[in-house]
Amino acid sequence: MAKVRQSWGSRLGIIMAVAGSAVGLGNFLRFPVQAASNGGGAFMIPYFVSLLLLGIPLMWIEWALGRYGGGFEHGTAPGIFHTMLEKNRFIKYFGVIGIFGPLVIFTYYTYIESWTLGYSVFSVLGSYKGIEDQATMQNFLGAYQGLEKNGFFSSIAPAYFFFLITFSANIIVIYYGIRGGIEKLCKVAMPLLFILGLIIMVRVLTLGTPNALRPGWSISNGMGFLWNPDFSVLAQPKVWLAAAGQMFFTLSVGIGVILTYASYLKKGDDVVLSGLSAVSANEFIEVILGGSIIIPAAFVFFGPVGIKEVAGSGAFNLSFVTMPIIFQKIMFGTFFGAVWFLLLFVAGITSSVSLAQPAIAFLEDEFNIGREKAVKIFGVVAFICCQPAILLLGKGVVNELDFWGGTFCLVLFATIETILFTWVFGMDKAWDEIHHGADLRIPRIYRFIMKYVTPSFLLIILFSWILKDGIPVILMRGVSAADKPYVLGTRIFLIILFVTISIFVKIAWKNRKKKR
Repeated sequence: MAKVRQSWGSRLGIIMAVAGSAVGLGNFLRFPVQAASNGGGAFMIPYFVSLLLLGIPLMWIEWALGRYGGGFEHGTAPGIFHTMLEKNRFIKYFGVIGIFGPLVIFTYYTYIESWTLGYSVFSVLGSYKGIEDQATMQNFLGAYQGLEKNGFFSSIAPAYFFFLITFSANIIVIYYGIRGGIEKLCKVAMPLLFILGLIIMVRVLTLGTPNALRPGWSISNGMGFLWNPDFSVLAQPKVWLAAAGQMFFTLSVGIGVILTYASYLKKGDDVVLSGLSAVSANEFIEVILGGSIIIPAAFVFFGPVGIKEVAGSGAFNLSFVTMPIIFQKIMFGTFFGAVWFLLLFVAGITSSVSLAQPAIAFLEDEFNIGREKAVKIFGVVAFICCQPAILLLGKGVVNELDFWGGTFCLVLFATIETILFTWVFGMDKAWDEIHHGADLRIPRIYRFIMKYVTPSFLLIILFSWILKDGIPVILMRGVSAADKPYVLGTRIFLIILFVTISIFVKIAWKNRKKKR
């Protein structure tokens, strides 16, 4: 008896799930830093250009591709690509990236996600109470991560404890499947995330000018620092690349997750309006909520000079070093600190469960393995793969995993799937597939954008990143001599992982031929 594939329970469920996949730590941490570092309000011009020419077209492409492949009982990129060009026996191997990338990101993202849960508890317990300077709070974070020994934490045990809780929570959610696990989580988590975000945003916007001796350090000037445009930066290519890069991170396109989620749609389910709704939800949370919290709050307490140093310290320092200091300076800071980190945890888990689904779907669809067994296999493999990111955090391992899994593969995969869908599958068939069952017609200009502009944009980004970041990373420039063996070991691990997934793809199709 053939195994029945899972499906979503409602349109709202799939929209919430895709939006949950897109809404993650980057919406609240990465976006405001990118905006503040790239011209403030002027950054929104290339940002929205990237949304129109890159983000929305890719979202529609991935929804349509996923639903198409799901009709042939394929929920991951190898099978979906194979259905598009069945005569080409190599096409499916391009899809390996769509399983490899999410798995690699999961191995370090889950650990970072666990920090937010830990800090939420620390806020309630007052673990960092009394720390009011950046250097000491940085020491607190370093001790928690196991990078320093300074009296705050005697070992990495607390961090590992919260990692185990976070990892287990992810496995439990995906164990209960698409409808019973992921959809239920996102239907609760997304409204909760919105409420928590509003609470923090309202508190930040009502800070006023807490330092009477420094009237210029006001929330209005903090908003101005983030949003006042510096149009001169628009002539800099790096600003446009930064905006395009943020669009990848914020919408979760180019990873392979949306392909898998959309594969559980029915053939007549709408992808045009649903995809647009998921994009809209993500953009509201990122631009309105994400842009109104961390940078304006930091400006109020660190001023116009200090904020530049704070913004340049990176997204993680802003969240785990700067924000805890800020919450200690405001009334009911313990409560708001706990809410802030709980907000980040909720945003993180809706994304991390989506990263697990492609590998599980591959086992279910291509090897006919039951959900329970597939989740157990994934859990064991993923748990082992997470250890280097945890135990070798200070050795450059996470940066290496993030570059290859979360940056390079992401852009490469988006380029491949766009060219395959619009050129190999054919724009006429692609356009019909997107509109099958659609409640809304896409403006015809997007035929031209999807076929010519989006792939050209992607190729420019891909080659620019290779020249700007890829070559220095490959040559390990900036990596200390002490860390080079660990970075090299990480690359060997990634190559073995990629080859292993490719072998399993080959075995799966070999088994399919035998069954015919």
